[in-house]
Amino acid sequence: MRLQAAKQMKTPNVNKPSEALPHNKVYTRLKPSKIHGVGVFSICAIPKGTSIFPDDDAPIVWVKKSKIKSVRGEIRRLYEDFCIIKDNGETYGCPANFSLMTTAWFLNEPKADQQPNVSCHEDYTFYALRDITVGEELTVDYATFSEKPPVRTRQ
Repeated sequence: MRLQAAKQMKTPNVNKPSEALPHNKVYTRLKPSKIHGVGVFSICAIPKGTSIFPDDDAPIVWVKKSKIKSVRGEIRRLYEDFCIIKDNGETYGCPANFSLMTTAWFLNEPKADQQPNVSCHEDYTFYALRDITVGEELTVDYATFSEKPPVRTRQ
C-alpha cells in the first residue's frame, strides 16, 4: 500500500540550477549565547555592509500598550523581551505571531565593553557594520531601532 502511494506522488525536481535552495543567502543560525540566552551566530564570513537577513520580509505588527495591559506572566514577557518599543513605551512592534519569529528577533546587545557588529536601517533591515567572522555572535545596539524596555515588575 505504501509503495503504491509513494509511486503516485510526484518526485520533486531537485537540483534545478534556476531554483534557489533553502540555504541561499543564509548567513546565520541560532545557538546558545554567552551574552544572553539564545543568540544569532554567523555560519559563514559576512562582509561589511551585507544585509544580514535579506529575505526576512515578515511583517511587523504594531500593538498599542493599552491593548495588552491585562496580559501578564510569560506572555507579557514576550512583548518585553522581543518587541520593538516606540512612542515612549506606548507602542510595541511585534512579529505577526510570536511562534513565527525569524532569526533577527534573537539578536542580542553586545557586552558593555564591546561594540555591536550589526546595525539597523530605518526600515528595520539589519546590516554588517564590519566584516564578521565565522562563528561570531551578531550583536546590535537596540537603541538604533527601539526605546529601552520598561523596568520589569512582578506580575
